[in-house]
Amino acid sequence: MERIDHIAIVVTNINHAVNWYKENRDCEVIYQDKTWAELQFENIKLALVLSHEHPAHIAFVDETIENGIKHRDGSESIYDHDTFGNIIERIKYESD
Repeated sequence: MERIDHIAIVVTNINHAVNWYKENRDCEVIYQDKTWAELQFENIKLALVLSHEHPAHIAFVDETIENGIKHRDGSESIYDHDTFGNIIERIKYESD
């Protein structure tokens, strides 16, 4: 069975969105800058993104990908689409 790593939703202001989620939902901020943030919930991570920086998407862990986009957190990913046009990210993380 596959594991969902995170779901990314588009917001218009990262700081405002982070504050709203912290005040209204039980979560922890894993990362935040002006272009995106990642929140940890008990069962999943939620990415808050700006539409001109990142697309709304759902990310699945996939340790088999090669030659993907390298991210600043050490992860590597490939973006794709399902048959309905939804953006799917396949992501893997550096091994320790």
